[in-house]
Amino acid sequence: MNQTQPSGAGAAYTYVDNDGALGELLAWIAPSPRAALDLEADSLHHYHEKICLMQLSDRGRHFLIDPLSAVDLGPFLAALGEKTLILHGADYDLRMLKNSLGFRPRGAVIDTMLAAQLAGRKELGLAALVAPLSGELRVKSGQKSDWSRRPLKAAQLSYAVEDTRFLEELADQLLAELDALGRRAWFEQQCAALVAATATDRVVDPEKQWRIRGVRELGPQQAAFVREIWRWREGEADRTDRPPFKILGNEQIVALAVAAAEALLAGEGRLPEIPHYVRGERLETLREALRAAALLGPADWPEPRVRTVGPVRRRTGANFERLREAVAKLAGELGIEPAVLAPRAALEEISRLGLGDAAALVEKGRLLPWQAELLAPVVKRIQGGGD
Repeated sequence: MNQTQPSGAGAAYTYVDNDGALGELLAWIAPSPRAALDLEADSLHHYHEKICLMQLSDRGRHFLIDPLSAVDLGPFLAALGEKTLILHGADYDLRMLKNSLGFRPRGAVIDTMLAAQLAGRKELGLAALVAPLSGELRVKSGQKSDWSRRPLKAAQLSYAVEDTRFLEELADQLLAELDALGRRAWFEQQCAALVAATATDRVVDPEKQWRIRGVRELGPQQAAFVREIWRWREGEADRTDRPPFKILGNEQIVALAVAAAEALLAGEGRLPEIPHYVRGERLETLREALRAAALLGPADWPEPRVRTVGPVRRRTGANFERLREAVAKLAGELGIEPAVLAPRAALEEISRLGLGDAAALVEKGRLLPWQAELLAPVVKRIQGGGD
């Protein structure tokens, strides 16, 4: 057995990086209908994010699976796909599993964060939720670790196993609360919608990506410099597999863009001072990006975004505020957050289109059936001019 007992307090675990340990894992989880799962990735240390460690707990046994080892995880992923998966904040993990390993769950998913929301819990973080079960409030001290480096330290492994150690017990506790509240169907719909949403990649608008903090205050020519420097940084991060902020920070991009535009307007014919740690080939490619930005004419400068006072809001119907207040009141009576009952975007769409019946709230209002069933009487009353 490849079982290790961490130094100090902590759970024993099996580190899976060879065929023997993998066989032990597969034999243990074979009869189980479910498993608790968590992941560690390396986005703080690399541009091309990947899964570096998988934590699995099942019936008191804990496994740390190393996807960077030579072991073939195909049989494990096949077995995992048939089980009910217990995760906390499953959106990120499901997307990472899809993008990094091509994995999609075929069984149900139990997201304990969603369960906590629907149960009316105020604290949604995993550390706070499992504190009553573990007897301590865990400090998330290992989040910034470089999980891609091998060998992993004993402290990292002890930290990692705690992410799933109490997850099965937490899930059982929250599901019992939902059953007592009559909200299990709500939860199942939420989880099914989450799984469906993570099946497709998020659409990224390339015209929004480079508009980092501070760009809104700049003129069009300055923004053109920001765009070219940002594109240069992305290329360097991709080429060297380093996170963009380790190439050049956002504040430095804005400062460099302003300095470059000012030098150009002053007719100085020189490039602005560049941070001293940008050297060699990287320095030359940055200079090329600055020169390219300097050659752009007004027709090629980015169009400024319209400034607004306060948050940007979609066009809404006349009854939006009354609808929002009614939803907030109903959510308060249920002991959940208003956004859990109906996101603001859905309320804006409902008021704008004048939707009323439950079927329309699902089809056009983008609500789940449980949300639509609760809101339909409220919406009808307000859209019909009632109190």
